[in-house]
Amino acid sequence: MKRSLLGRIWPNATAIVLFAAFVFPVYWMFSTAFKPTGDIITEKPVWFPTDVTFDHFKTAYNAPDFFTLVRNSLTVTLLAVVFSLVIALFASFALARMRFKGRKSMILVFMIAQMAPWEVMVIAIYMLVRDADMLNSLVPLTLFYMVMVLPFTILTLRGYVAAVPKELEESAMVDGCSRPQAFVKVILPLLAPGLMATSLFGFITAWNEFPLVLILNKEPESKTLPLWLSQFQSQFGDDWGATMAAASIFAVPILILFVFLQRKAVSGLTDGAVKG
Repeated sequence: MKRSLLGRIWPNATAIVLFAAFVFPVYWMFSTAFKPTGDIITEKPVWFPTDVTFDHFKTAYNAPDFFTLVRNSLTVTLLAVVFSLVIALFASFALARMRFKGRKSMILVFMIAQMAPWEVMVIAIYMLVRDADMLNSLVPLTLFYMVMVLPFTILTLRGYVAAVPKELEESAMVDGCSRPQAFVKVILPLLAPGLMATSLFGFITAWNEFPLVLILNKEPESKTLPLWLSQFQSQFGDDWGATMAAASIFAVPILILFVFLQRKAVSGLTDGAVKG
């Protein structure tokens, strides 16, 4: 009885401690954004603010080019995710269903590319974009963000495609569907968890990306929110309330997306990792 009780207590206690450790910084960021300046700079921490102010958020979204930067971030992130999903759907189907020379080597290359640190290639990427005369453009950012998330997307979706019995696809083709129609009507609906998982991963990766935009986009109207957030404190000094408000604005899209997709995303990651 004691061993059974202990076996139930320590996993729950560990989960509670980890939950508090991960959630507390997020809570402190949002609570600081709503605190008056006096409660922020006081020596005694104010754990639960009683006075709420929105002045810090006004300072953040009234910053120069704020809405332009929001548009830039959403544009490059959404386009990179959509393009990577479209390409990965075809590539994962080919890797899972077709047998061709070099197939295993190609899968290995995707795995290596997934593990490669993109930061070491920033200089080479800069030279390519500079020679193409595309500095301060959103097009290179979109393309390179797509390439960043593509290996993970292909490998995950490949597991889902491989898990779909071939008999379902063959039955649809016997009933008169072509191979593309069988893919769209039979396989694609079964890939929903994998699509959600890879979409969430791609969105977070592209939304948070910092080194590339720092090197490639110097003009204010071509920057994105991560670069704006890194320069926010230099513009507003020690206004920690405004800084936390800016960080909260930056984090809100990811939090909203994760809340809606987290169940499907977790199942998609685990299923895609063990199937195929």
